Order: sequence, then structure tokens, then C-alpha cells
Amino acid sequence: MTIALRNADVFAAEDLPLLCVRGLTRTYGTRIGCAEVDLDVWPGEVLAIVGESGSGKSTLLNCISARLEPTSGTVCYRMRDGEMRDLYRLQEAERRLLLRTDWGFVHQNPADGLRMTVSAGANVGERLMAVGDRHYGRIRETATDWLGRVEISADRIDDQPRAFSGGMRQRLQIARNLVTGPRLVFMDEPTGGLDVSVQARLLDLLRGLVNDLGLAVIIVTHDLAVARLLSHRMIVMKDGNVIEHGLTDRLLDDPQAPYTQLLVSSILQV
Repeated sequence: MTIALRNADVFAAEDLPLLCVRGLTRTYGTRIGCAEVDLDVWPGEVLAIVGESGSGKSTLLNCISARLEPTSGTVCYRMRDGEMRDLYRLQEAERRLLLRTDWGFVHQNPADGLRMTVSAGANVGERLMAVGDRHYGRIRETATDWLGRVEISADRIDDQPRAFSGGMRQRLQIARNLVTGPRLVFMDEPTGGLDVSVQARLLDLLRGLVNDLGLAVIIVTHDLAVARLLSHRMIVMKDGNVIEHGLTDRLLDDPQAPYTQLLVSSILQV
């Protein structure tokens, strides 16, 4: 069954999905990473993929984002010209272009998504240069603006990320990804490893940016509170399989699958 349930009030203006996944399977020898996953993502919506460690959620995210080739199945993306293209039939150069322009990827560890030995401004500016901007003054001005949008002081623009706290590094990584106006952003446990107070601040920032920019987001998280705060829809994974899916609030308030009930109840008992 295709995971295509939508909130009509939020998405009525968008008739066509941005991303279509069909029969997506990834195996590691005899071990299943994810199995026969179908899902659609529409422009402007946030889809959370949740589950315990080893459930297959990161494998699914990496296959969807063309970072890990699936064993079988298709991942199709609607290009800006409206044409739906199979990601794994694109040339490597075409996929790299998508990663520089239409897509962003926010890693759990910011060091994986930043160049730690160049300045904060250069980290943001590099992405602008990758899409053809060569005007130094304009690049620096845009970088300064984006640092402000992610609550990093303009006087830190020439500091290297290794001088930043974990929360600041994560906010810088977000600025680096969003500066080129992507249509789809992948997030892998973006609040993982951060202190609770830093998590709350980052989540408020993410929610505001997602709403303001109208981004489509696929976020992997083990934290159901993060899923509730950020996502419109949610899928629950266990042992590489999708156990349950639906509108986030509906699924968390009235889970049907025993595994989802266990996840929700374990949070409530904390």
C-alpha cells in the first residue's frame, strides 16, 4: 500500500507529489535494511520516519536521498520542469547537481555536513558558488543574512566551525543547506546528541524555517516529540518494514499497531 495519506487543509494547493518511492528494498547479504517501502511526499510537507535503532529508518533515508543504492525498487523525483525522473537512472553529474541545488541533507553529526577548517561564511558561501554565484560581496552578504536567520552572530562569520558549540554547528549546517533554496531537505536525527535546552531551541528554529520557506522535509528520528512538533505525517518502522503510517497527531494519539502503541506508551512513561 502506498503511503499517501495527506492533510487536505495543508496540501490542497499541491496536486502532484514531489517524491514517489515504490517497492524500495535494500538488503545487506541476508539482512534486510528496508523492505518493499512505498511512499509519496508532497511539496511543503514534513514526513517523519521513526523507529528504534536498527529499524531501517536511516537505510531508507539514504536510499531515498541517493546516498545508498537500493537492491530493488524506484525513487522518482519531480524536477523543476515537472518531469518525474528515476533517481537511479540519472547520470552521476545530474544527481550531484540535485544535491547542490534542489536538495539539502542535514546530518546528525554537523562535522559530516560542514568543512571544519574553513570559516562559517565560507561554508555557506561554497554552496552559493556551487550554483554559479561568483560575486564575493553578494556571497558574503547572503552568508551574513543566513547566519542571522539561524541565530549566529554576524561577527562569527570568519570563525571556523570547530570553534562553535554543537548547537551552533548544527545551525550552521542548516544555513549551508538552505541558502540555495532547496525544495526537499533530508534530516538524519538533527537533534541527536544535543542537550535538551539546545534541542528545543533548534526545533523551534527548524519549525519556523520549514514553515517560512515551504520546504518538503523527510526527517529520521527516534524521538516521537520531534516527530509531533515538526511533521505532518509519520511512518513507523521495525526490522526494515513499515508497521504503521498516517497523520502524525492521529497516529500518536491513537496508534493501532502494537509496536507503535509500545513506542508511544514508553514515551508517556518517561
